Amino acid sequence: MELTFNAPPQRLGILLSGRGSNFLAIAGAIREGRLGGVEIAVVISNVAEAPGLAVARELGLPHEVFVSKGRKRAEHDADVLACLRAHRVDLVCLAGYMRLLTPEFIAAFPNRILNIHPSLLPAFPGLDAQQQAFDYGVQVAGCTVHLVDEHLDHGVIVLQRVIPVLETDDAHSLAERILAEEHVAYAEGIARVASGEYQVQGRRFVKRNASGR
Repeated sequence: MELTFNAPPQRLGILLSGRGSNFLAIAGAIREGRLGGVEIAVVISNVAEAPGLAVARELGLPHEVFVSKGRKRAEHDADVLACLRAHRVDLVCLAGYMRLLTPEFIAAFPNRILNIHPSLLPAFPGLDAQQQAFDYGVQVAGCTVHLVDEHLDHGVIVLQRVIPVLETDDAHSLAERILAEEHVAYAEGIARVASGEYQVQGRRFVKRNASGR
């Protein structure tokens, strides 16, 4: 199936569960003019005490909490979806959002949900990807910005950034260096999708030519 991005998304909905360092990087890219025409419409957390939510409050951004603990996933996701729609969100960005999305959620934003993962997918999906990579003895590592589908860390790859694994690295230092790349990569990935100049062909995210094909 081929899907073309005809209408560039501009209003972002950020979902986070923790400190939201990638959210801060996105906000910084917008403030510095590296994401022209893009704005953060709302920041949503499933954890009331999430530090990223406090940062959103300090930045004066619209923010909401929908605590997920003890709730059925479908009910929780329905509330989040209603909030995103109320804020007229075009593109959803997961920024350390520690939940799997329901099929209904994904269907509401087809190819309009982005995630960033601290490995070169499809290698090392899931939790502790940096530790997995270090333990495996890889010589290069990095991060992946991808579209979200119904499978864990599986959707179409938008871009990847690669770094060498140094002899002096341990899992912690590797994770810190990958995080620095994430902060650059996520803004680049959003810019690619927001440009409207790309299309999905199978599992490939490709640039359209001058004729729009």
